[in-house]
Amino acid sequence: MSIKVFKTLSEGRRYMKTWPLVRQLSFYFPEYRVIRAMSIALPLMPILAVVAAISQLSIHGLGFLPQAITIAAFFISLPLQGLLWLGWRSRHPLPLSLLEWGNSLSTKLTDMGVYCQPLGAKACYFDMAMILKAAFERLDASYWEEL
Repeated sequence: MSIKVFKTLSEGRRYMKTWPLVRQLSFYFPEYRVIRAMSIALPLMPILAVVAAISQLSIHGLGFLPQAITIAAFFISLPLQGLLWLGWRSRHPLPLSLLEWGNSLSTKLTDMGVYCQPLGAKACYFDMAMILKAAFERLDASYWEEL
């Protein structure tokens, strides 16, 4: 069980680094908003956890140690929840409409000379992220204005 959690966390981190942070995609995918929130939460939440725990202990004393630990654990768990969701989402299979769109993007990139593997029947969101990242790096802005 714990190995799967750590694997899902690492897949979420990898998916977060692979997904292209482009505002046009935010209308179609929730990943943009989640990744933006995660980029803020990962460095900030441990600091907030320590501040919240210390403030609880300084105001109420050591009698509130369990509450302070609970509050700190809550703040630390927020980025972990985001990484778990991203890891789960990266393995989630694509719907047929996205599969067709991803294959058309893959074909367009292949026609341009960029090696891009077409999406298969068992394609997941991580495969789509890799195609989108290559597409945003290679295709010009006129293509994305059509969306």
